[in-house]
Amino acid sequence: QVDLVESGGGSVQAGDSLRLSCAASGRYFGNYVMAWFRQAPGKERAFVAGVNWGPGRRKYADSVNGRFTISRDDAKNTVFLQMNSLEPEDTAGYYCAASSLIYRYGRSWYDETNYDYWGQGTQVIVSS
Repeated sequence: QVDLVESGGGSVQAGDSLRLSCAASGRYFGNYVMAWFRQAPGKERAFVAGVNWGPGRRKYADSVNGRFTISRDDAKNTVFLQMNSLEPEDTAGYYCAASSLIYRYGRSWYDETNYDYWGQGTQVIVSS
């Protein structure tokens, strides 16, 4: 059974930083893309950032590029999302996801339907 467990969310002020963690277990993730999505109230879930376990290729949404950094700890099967200069618009539930389909079939990193596994989410609230 694959488990993705997020942690690190919370309530902060605009300009503050948070680091989210996603601990993955249950299988070998060497050929997976790991990503963070977020869903704000009343909006659809959207891609935030992604990284693949092998070469370490990274992608970011335009709205977070330069402020957020995705990284991984291979030894601990954990993916991190460092979020700096947080804005009220970053308020959302943040979800960790894993995909075996992106590299196998050449699918888009940005489409949530291409992800096999999801965590339960962690809430981030940014106040102005």
